[in-house]
Amino acid sequence: MLTVNDWVRVERTCWHRPGRGSDTPADAFVGAALAAVSLGARELARRLNQNARSFDKAAEDLARAAQVRLSGEKLRQLVEAEGRAVLAAQRSGDFDLGWTAADCATEAGPTRVYLGGAGVKAPVVTDAEKKARRRKVKEKRRRRGKRCRPPPRAKAGADQKHKEFKIVAYYSEDQEHRHVAGTRQGHEAAGRLMRRAAARIRLDRADEKVANVGGADWIRNQIRRQSLPLGAVGLDFYHLADNVHKARRAVFGEEDEAGRAWAAEALHAAKHEGHAALRGRLTAWRAGLRGARKREAADGLLQYVSKREEMNRYPEFQARGWQIGGGPTEAMCKTTTARLKGSGMRWDADNAEAVMALDALDQSGEWKLYWRSRLRPTG
Repeated sequence: MLTVNDWVRVERTCWHRPGRGSDTPADAFVGAALAAVSLGARELARRLNQNARSFDKAAEDLARAAQVRLSGEKLRQLVEAEGRAVLAAQRSGDFDLGWTAADCATEAGPTRVYLGGAGVKAPVVTDAEKKARRRKVKEKRRRRGKRCRPPPRAKAGADQKHKEFKIVAYYSEDQEHRHVAGTRQGHEAAGRLMRRAAARIRLDRADEKVANVGGADWIRNQIRRQSLPLGAVGLDFYHLADNVHKARRAVFGEEDEAGRAWAAEALHAAKHEGHAALRGRLTAWRAGLRGARKREAADGLLQYVSKREEMNRYPEFQARGWQIGGGPTEAMCKTTTARLKGSGMRWDADNAEAVMALDALDQSGEWKLYWRSRLRPTG
């Protein structure tokens, strides 16, 4: 059995045969070596990584905390491999989440579950950056003057420096129960996350099922496409306020007190009077503006509000004691991507997704449940 000190350098060559697909024999060897690390060390490595500035720093902390010595690169392999295992377990439902909608009782009596959805950007390595790095490695090898094995085949990089990851969350009124998951694979994958998690928590059995989501079209589209059993879908008040203040700055300027008063009145109308009152105020305001730039800003806000008429239900939500803000979802977006956004960090999208999955596991309160069900001592 390999031990933690038995690491060797492995050339990761990928072989392909027509009709048979691709195979990377070294992966099985590396996987066996990773599994040879003890259960306690593996969990501790992942815990330390969550709040570390880098994998090297996490490896240093692991050595100090548990006298287990791994290089930053080996620790990275451990963390990302486990993140991929978490993603697979989430897709298959291999471990119990520890709660269902029946556990989400409110002080007033009925059970209530919220759905949140949002997009968040994370830094990724572009294809140009990968090619530049590869040229530097080749040049360094050439200057050494020694014959070296060819470098492993490179992954394709991204076309932009940041990519959007989709976050889906279910949570109770008091947030004692919550489940958060993320994906890099686009709208359809996020919709499948919504549906899969709804089944796992038995969303249909909640007395009140409320979506409190951002204004992105993909969220509403996926809610409809996945036929989620929701009783109401509302626009997160923060997103409405953000768009109102964006228009306010374009028309009045950043610090204008009249502009601030106008924005406060518009948001008050939305919160307490509803969509018709808000739209009426915006239409009258737009009619009195002079200048193409100001009217363009007002038109943008009017279009944003009009497209989301059915989501402007703030008076109803408040009357029923429902939340109108998506603060819990926004907080989860920040915490699940915090490890990805350190200074100078760039990620392959699949590795970023794997690291994010571990943070999502922790934010969901599912860390112990997952490790208890998935990991077994080796040896």
